[in-house]
Amino acid sequence: MEKGRDLKPHIGIFGRRNNGKSSFINALVGQEVAIVSELPGTTTDPVKKSFEIFGIGPAIIIDTAGIDDSGDIGEKRVRKTIDIMQVIDCAVLMISENVFGSFEKDLIQQFGKYEIPYFIIHNKCDINPLDIKTLQKIRQMSDVPVLDFSTFASDRKEEIIQALKETIPTTTYQKVTLFDDILAPNDYVVLVMPIDQEAPDGRLILPQVMAIRDVLDHNAISVVLQNTELDHFFNTCNVKPKLVVTDSQAFGKIKDIVPAEVYLTGFSLLFARLKGDFDAYLKGTPHISKLKDGDTVLIMESCSHHVNCDDIGRFKIPNWLAKFTGENINIEVVSSFEQAKQEITNYAMVIQCGGCMFTRKQVLNRLKPAIDKGIPVSNYGMAIAYMHGIFDRATEIFIKK
Repeated sequence: MEKGRDLKPHIGIFGRRNNGKSSFINALVGQEVAIVSELPGTTTDPVKKSFEIFGIGPAIIIDTAGIDDSGDIGEKRVRKTIDIMQVIDCAVLMISENVFGSFEKDLIQQFGKYEIPYFIIHNKCDINPLDIKTLQKIRQMSDVPVLDFSTFASDRKEEIIQALKETIPTTTYQKVTLFDDILAPNDYVVLVMPIDQEAPDGRLILPQVMAIRDVLDHNAISVVLQNTELDHFFNTCNVKPKLVVTDSQAFGKIKDIVPAEVYLTGFSLLFARLKGDFDAYLKGTPHISKLKDGDTVLIMESCSHHVNCDDIGRFKIPNWLAKFTGENINIEVVSSFEQAKQEITNYAMVIQCGGCMFTRKQVLNRLKPAIDKGIPVSNYGMAIAYMHGIFDRATEIFIKK
């Protein structure tokens, strides 16, 4: 399954084999999207389906393999089930027949590790309702809501929807804004969008489109141009913009064109604030100056894409790192949720892309292993700004008093 390619809230359904996870999803969505069988282990790889939750909007529900799967293949399925937690915003723990044991406790511990809010459903209550002893076992470990449910009791569907609405973090479905606390009505914003080999033919990339729309939503005024026209703009127009936002790769070309009294930042920095751990980026980025010969830097891309000689993560940033530090720096690149080849403590630093194709939760989960181990983290735009000598200027608008 392609992970992190959808910005909707992600809801994972977890539990043992044959607990009715797939039937539950079909009942919730209102159509047969997951294969149902009495044979344990019918669900192998995670399966996702988009559906609408009134009051929240579109969401992605993910059916996972049974946590109690066994054998070599079963262990791989379980590993995928655990891995999927990196993209989950909310979890439903499915139990049935009043069974609550080590598998369920392990899942709850994993939810805690990834800071995933969850609730518990006791399924097939038409056959065997939840009893007080099972509830007592649950309460020894968790105080989350526990709901009885049956796919044959459609009147309980609204109760489940309400539980989802109360459990899914509002930050995952509230309207995202790139310019919150930055722009006022009638402010001018210059959006610099270089058209190079990495630019898709005939269209703009997501950060650029989101920026244009967000400027409009703030009742501000956007001026869109390429870096080659920026000098002409400042020389011929009487408009003094509040802010210039550029593709971070163009920092080196435009930093001397934009007047010192005009704020300057990058699209990647806007996304760093929106989706990443901005404070950790601020703290970790200057570590670039401390990189030594033989250090390994882990570069994390959000999406898989065609690689060319203009690729920012695989060529430009490594080249800038080598030039800036004067050291022989080893580079390792991973895409999407591909696992790093080494233990996280073997890396001197981690540099995450803007994360435009990830949710905030997914970016934070991706950074968490490094941050927990004290490994400095940065973001593409912030790292580029630092190496071009304008880190303070590029971050000024976000930390101004």
